[in-house]
Amino acid sequence: MVQLSTASRRTVLGGALATTLMAAMAPSSLANKNPLGRPPGQETMIGVPFERHETVRVGVIGVGNRGNSMSIGWSAVPGATVVAVCDIRKDRATNMAANLQNRGRPRPADFGGTADAYKTMLNTMDLDLVYIATPWEFHHEQGKAAMLAGAHAMVELPVATELAELWDLVDTSERTRKHLMLAENCSYGRNELAMLKMAHEGVFGDVTNGHGGYLHDLRELLFADGYYTDDWRRKWHTRSTASFYAMHGLAPIAAAMDINRGDRMKTLSATATPPKGLADYRARKVPKGHRSWNEEYINGDLVTCMIGTEKGRIIRAEHDVSTPRPYSRINSLAGSRGIFEDYAGGGSTGARVYLEPDHGGHNWADFAPSRGSFDHWLWKKVGDDAAANGGHGGMDYILQWRTIQSMRTGTVPDIDVYDSAAWCAPVPLSVQSLADGGRPVDIPDFTRGGWVRPRVGLDSVALDMPAVV
Repeated sequence: MVQLSTASRRTVLGGALATTLMAAMAPSSLANKNPLGRPPGQETMIGVPFERHETVRVGVIGVGNRGNSMSIGWSAVPGATVVAVCDIRKDRATNMAANLQNRGRPRPADFGGTADAYKTMLNTMDLDLVYIATPWEFHHEQGKAAMLAGAHAMVELPVATELAELWDLVDTSERTRKHLMLAENCSYGRNELAMLKMAHEGVFGDVTNGHGGYLHDLRELLFADGYYTDDWRRKWHTRSTASFYAMHGLAPIAAAMDINRGDRMKTLSATATPPKGLADYRARKVPKGHRSWNEEYINGDLVTCMIGTEKGRIIRAEHDVSTPRPYSRINSLAGSRGIFEDYAGGGSTGARVYLEPDHGGHNWADFAPSRGSFDHWLWKKVGDDAAANGGHGGMDYILQWRTIQSMRTGTVPDIDVYDSAAWCAPVPLSVQSLADGGRPVDIPDFTRGGWVRPRVGLDSVALDMPAVV
């Protein structure tokens, strides 16, 4: 197990004070307590619908790799208009505005040139939804600012990297009555949504365990000059030992288990392997004079979080971007009557199932027939449009289309601030557990008791997109 280095104790998750870590190492850390009492002036955002919008005015903060493609996606959704784009590098924002104009969309206002340019955008533009695709260290500040400016916020993973920041986003959402949503596109994957429906319809029997994560060999990109601006993503591996980005696999499993909708994540314990992958790659692939040779990589190659729920279920969430391996989000769910495994090379979907009473002989079956029977209505309705307009196999567009549809119909979002906080909590909690020898730490109840009530989430009711007048 990897212990935090002296340097990382001063800079846990890019800025937390050493006192925060010391508190986290105490068995009854204040950071882990669930403040069930809601501060005056706040009410829950559970079940709160969007106000109805004829047209959704979208502002984008950060138009690098991710923000560029998603801006194009937002502009393709019926009833959405990208009215403003912002990037600290002004030329990126200007080029993005021109790109949308060349695609036949109204040219958005463009902002940039300073670290605070997004504040000018928020203060001068009438925005309904702000989409944030900047480096992780800016997500909390910018997501909060969007809500304070009167807009709903959708933030790329993670929405924040520290517990205090996660609580601050929950409190700000409750005070402003604006939604903050994690841009968890993988929750809208076709296999993930079919798995969700199967779980909720009892196909797996009593669901007892799941396994998800983010296993993606990013070594080439992490060392590619210019791909991650200012090397921001590689630098996180010099700051802490943490599960930075397991949400893509964790979120679909949590949704299938009705986390925050009848069950909740209760405890987390973490392990980490030694940090060998990035240094080994650098030694073999990167010239000696490169600036990365001044860096010490301390994040474990494979960080595993074992998460226990209130109902006794177990989720194993993994993160590894530093070693050679095929891409996988794992995406496995099991119960008393069967199991689903994705990324297993089974049949046309790449997934497999073993379900009683249909299957036997200890032989896996192709998942394709099951997906045909349990395909989510979103993929039936807009799957063709998703393939034409969205990245990552169409799940990006499904996320965007559904968000705009919810805002235009005035319905409750599938993913709320409580889901977003819970799914991102393993980032700081893995740091705490590892600092205390891998011992379990409490996962806060961001719903303040609201998790006990079953409610609809990603298993939504089919709706039409309102016609564009």
